[in-house]
Amino acid sequence: MSQTPILMIPGLNATPRVFHPHMDLLWQHGPVTIAAAREGATMAALAAQILSHAPPRFALGGFSMGGYIAFEILRQAPERVTRLALIDTSARADTPEATENRRRGIELARAGRLALAAANSYANAVHPLNLDSAELRALHLDMALTNGFEAYIRQQEAIMSRPDSRPMLTSIAMPVTVIVGDEDRITPPEVAREMADGIPGAALAVIPGAGHMALVEQPEHVRGALREWLEG
Repeated sequence: MSQTPILMIPGLNATPRVFHPHMDLLWQHGPVTIAAAREGATMAALAAQILSHAPPRFALGGFSMGGYIAFEILRQAPERVTRLALIDTSARADTPEATENRRRGIELARAGRLALAAANSYANAVHPLNLDSAELRALHLDMALTNGFEAYIRQQEAIMSRPDSRPMLTSIAMPVTVIVGDEDRITPPEVAREMADGIPGAALAVIPGAGHMALVEQPEHVRGALREWLEG
């Protein structure tokens, strides 16, 4: 089996822990780097910073905000990406409603209330059946606090100003898998289908029993989709 470096990018309020259930699988296929998307207040700056430390060529996976950054990496250096996984993310620009919610979160973070900002977002981040999961709630909060309020503010600003990536979908010429939780309320399945339909030859995996945090809500189902992505 050929070995290809793998670069994974976590989302807002996420750390490498969101990929922990999948590290052994990823590592079977090549050396794994988890990007630290913490510097830069625009998608272009975040992508450039990640590219400056990335291998010459790599398979690229982006979760949520990581997917937004992945599109920017494709704008800046498409020749370096061998395959792409878009996980609970979107090619669309931010909606006015989402931007307003982000501004409220930024105000809380600046007031020293990052924990409240993270707590307020938990209900939309998981499947309804996982609302009472103490383990997932603690993970969600701990990752946000680990990132800290300064990174949270920069990332929110970058997300709010991100471009619409839908016009570039037809130009993506590599193996692509789109993964989404069946109850994702942040980047819902119809948004995932839009990407899969727009990218030539892309595969779509809808994960049952998962919300936006499918990676940790239903790791076995996501693992199967990632295996197909890496081995297909």
